[in-house]
Formats: sequence, C-alpha cells, structure tokens
Amino acid sequence: MSALHPTTQRRLQKITQIPSVWEGDRRPLSGIPENLNTDGDSKGECIIWLDGSEAMVRAMDVVSPEMGPEAMVRTLLRAMENPQNPAKPARPKKIVVRDREIQFFLRGALQNLDIVVEYAPALPVIDEFFRGFEELGNNRPPTLPPEYRDLLLEVAYDIWQEEPWEFLADHNIISIELNCWDVGTLHASVMGMLGREYGVLLYRSLRSLKRFRAAVLAEESMEELEKAFLSQDCWFLNFEAEQNSDSDQEVELAHLPLSEIRPFFGSVHPYEGMRPFLDTEEALAIYAALKAFHRFIVSSRRELEANSAIEITKRFRISLPQDSSIAKSISVTVGTLPDLALELLAMSEFPVANELGNATHTTVPIQDNMVPEDAFRSLEIAPWKWVEAIKNSKNKHYQSQEILIGDKGIPVVVIQTSRPKAKAMIEQIKSDGGLKAICFNPGEDPFLEISYDLGILQTNNGNLYLFGEFLDADPDHIEARQQWERCCQKTQGYCALIVAMGLTGASSGNPQLKDMLAMFEAKALSPEDLGMGILQLMPQLDFEPD
Repeated sequence: MSALHPTTQRRLQKITQIPSVWEGDRRPLSGIPENLNTDGDSKGECIIWLDGSEAMVRAMDVVSPEMGPEAMVRTLLRAMENPQNPAKPARPKKIVVRDREIQFFLRGALQNLDIVVEYAPALPVIDEFFRGFEELGNNRPPTLPPEYRDLLLEVAYDIWQEEPWEFLADHNIISIELNCWDVGTLHASVMGMLGREYGVLLYRSLRSLKRFRAAVLAEESMEELEKAFLSQDCWFLNFEAEQNSDSDQEVELAHLPLSEIRPFFGSVHPYEGMRPFLDTEEALAIYAALKAFHRFIVSSRRELEANSAIEITKRFRISLPQDSSIAKSISVTVGTLPDLALELLAMSEFPVANELGNATHTTVPIQDNMVPEDAFRSLEIAPWKWVEAIKNSKNKHYQSQEILIGDKGIPVVVIQTSRPKAKAMIEQIKSDGGLKAICFNPGEDPFLEISYDLGILQTNNGNLYLFGEFLDADPDHIEARQQWERCCQKTQGYCALIVAMGLTGASSGNPQLKDMLAMFEAKALSPEDLGMGILQLMPQLDFEPD
C-alpha cells in the first residue's frame, strides 16, 4: 500500500504530537469469554489502539476477518483524530504491534508523519486489558441461582410443551396473585401467537404494560420504543434456539425439537435496564408464579381454546424447595382478565377518515393489525367438497351460514400465512364473536391519485379489519371480483373467509385443503350496506420540532 494521500498527511501533521507509545493489535472475538455476552459476531475480530503511557483505550472497532490491514490504519486514524473520551486528539511518537506484516504495512502507510513503527512479540498493556475482560467474565454471577436452576428449567420446558400461545394472545393477560417475597399480583402476557418470539412476561406493574403497548401501537421512533421497552417493570421467560442450530437459515422455533430449545430468564426495570440473570429471591418468586401459571393452562386449556375471553379463576397450592425459608408451600390464585383484554384490544384501533359525497369527515374504527402484511390474498370459488371437508374435520374451525348451494361453489377470500399467524387470526375472529360480513369498499390516495378496492372484514361485535388493498385498475383483480360477485348472486349473497397456513412451504400462493385451518361463512356486503363511502388513505406525518 502507498502512503496516505498528501491532503490526509497534512491534516494529520497539524495534530499535536505527544511523546507516547501506543500499542495496536487485532484479536478474534472468540478470545473474549462467552459469558460476557458480547453483542457482536463471535467470528469477528477486535482492533484496538491503546495509549500505553496512559493505559487508555483511544479507539476500538469490530471488523470481519476478511478485512485487510487497511482496517488497522482506519482505526489508528480515528485514535489520532477522534479518540474515545476522555482522550484528546494527538499523534503518537511511536506505535508498537506484534505482527510483522502489520508493522511493514503501517510503515508504508504512515510515511511523512514522523511516527516510529516497531515490532514486539508481546504487548503487555493490551494483554492486561484483555485479562481484565476475563476477570470480569469470571466474576459475573450465574444467570440462575444454582439451587433453583433445575426447577426453573423444568417449569420452562413444561410451559414450552404446553404451547399456551396456541390459544392465548398477548392481550389475554393472566393474573397471578402470589402475596409473597414482597410481590403482590403479577400480570402474565404470553408471546408466540404470531410465531416471532416465544415466552411469558410477568409484569410487576400493570401501568408499564399499558404504556409499552401504547408506544408500540403508536409506531414511535426506535429511540422512543427503546425508551418504552426499558421502562417496563417485568420478569421474563423467553425461548431461543440453541447456538448449534443452523443460524444461516431462519427457522421457526415451533418447528425445532425440544433438544434445540433454550429457555432464558431475566428482568427489565426502569432503573436497571435489562438484566439477564436472577437472584435467589427472584428465582423463587418466578418459579412459584410459572408453576401456578402452568397448572392453570393445563387445567383450563379446553375452556380457553373454546373462548380465550372467558372468565376463569382458580387457586393452586405450590410446593416450594426444601431449603426455602418462606414455607413448604404457598397458595397462588390465577385467573383471566377479560375486561383488561378488551381494553388492550381497544388500544389497537385507529381512526380512518372517510368521505361520502360532500359529507363531513367522520371517524370509523378500522384495524389493519389482524392480517399479516406478507400474507397471500386471493379471491376464489371454493368447491362444495372443500366446504364439506372443512366442516367434517375435527382439526379445522368451521362457522356455518344457511347458504343456497350454487353451481360451482362458494365465493371465498383466501388468506394464507404462517401457521402461528393463521392461528392468531382465527382466535381474533373467534374472540370477536365470529365473522359477520365481507365487503369491498372503494378507497383512494388523494396525494398519489390512486384508487383502490379495499377488502374489509366485519366481525359480529362490530369491529372492522382491513385485509387487502387492491388496485382498482388491476385487470386480474377486476376479473376475480366479477367472478366473485356472480357467484355471490347464486349463493344469495353469502361468501366465506378461508384462513390457511403454508406461506413458506411448497403450497405457497396455492394453499391446498390440508393447509386450510378455518372457514368462516358470512354475508357479502355492498359499499352502500356498509355505509362508509370512499375511504381515504391519510398519511401520518411526524414533524420534528425546531
């Protein structure tokens, strides 16, 4: 490599030179202990430049192993021009490295800067720096108290195998009344119905639960979301794939064997941030809460699967470990909170402006958070043999209507997504009392001057859900709508919604009968029946204050 550009050299020459010796090195991150929980890729490398005279880190970077020796120069220039606090810009008199190739490379790159580049087989200051990392790692407390580790892992795996996210959404909060260890009532929220993250959050503060959900639904900036996340007051049990799983291929945890699932525990608190370990007293409280929660979902599974909004309260006697100083057992009351579930659901509604002729704009609660954005949507004519097969299957949900059988079948809206997301859709419709109607309503974007055919689902409790935005001028959609309308006439205005899984499988975009998890028969409404007029897509603009 040739020397630095003359303009760069002149810029660096203006920096005050100090009589210090800097050490520089490049080491693999795998050398840093795993129990430090570094966020970077363990296959990466750490470049560090350290002032040996002051024992101060001036610059440090994590780079890919494929990066050439130029990366050492880039970090060194930053150490001179823009060092980490409290260091000030400076140019060293001498630098020392322990790699001959790097030494020769730096000599060529740093010509005319009056910096001596030397080789040494060992770098004592950097070695001491990394030894400090090792001592820090060795002194960290275990993530779980050894005496309760097996109990916590056992109840975690019991919950994983029971799969409460199959019938409990994150708004179906379960109260767990401990009244022990200075803990009153915990509020458990189950994650996993959407197939993203799996676990149980045990909120110590109901207020923080509501505040965090409001921040997520408001689609605030990442900084605001992070602030809301760290403002939570909860313990958590999460599940993740073991590190030996194939990290290059995204696999849903639900598809992995139990041997590849790893539970981990921790706490989030406004003053502590996120803490990935538990102390002894916390571990005992969490064990008792999760044990009672597991017994509740096992004993109430049939009722909750039929209606997750049902009100259930049960009391359990939970045995504690023999070394517990509290008692041999405690009584724990566990119950559903249907009113709170409705309150949290109501938070997800958002206003959509609509216009009918020259009428004044009104506000209509339309939700767009039920149908996943990446779902496949289509209008089809389902043959009657499909209807009979779904109706007679024990593993599929079927909502019937009195339909006059047409010539070919029933007009259907097919929505295909992943299995967990499909299950979440089905549970949402069931909790709303079932599907009442399907409507295609005109919509427009007044800014782009584009017209849409908006697909809307209406549930029996009056909720409206947007399931699709179809371009008015799309010839394929026009043809599908015409066939759909003609079939509706033959069924006396009845249609259906089919929810299917398999979006990432072989049947993606062409769901088969085996992929269909539910069928909701309903009425087909015209835009006039719905009475909403032309819906306008109104962008939400965020203005930064001056």
